[in-house]
Amino acid sequence: MSDIRICPTCGGKAKYKEKNGDVSYTKVEADEAFKKIGQLKKALAKYKEKSEDLEVELKELKGFLEK
Repeated sequence: MSDIRICPTCGGKAKYKEKNGDVSYTKVEADEAFKKIGQLKKALAKYKEKSEDLEVELKELKGFLEK
């Protein structure tokens, strides 16, 4: 995921990259950033839901094996 920082030149939000000691800033378009944030939130919600379902299933299986 991109590292977003404030550009020292223009004061806007920008993607920060550092390679071999060279620092560069690339302007972030607001629409691009909000779209990406939305995608990440949806993916995280799906992962969280699946993880919780697997935890419940694991507890059931452990209970079954202990009997």
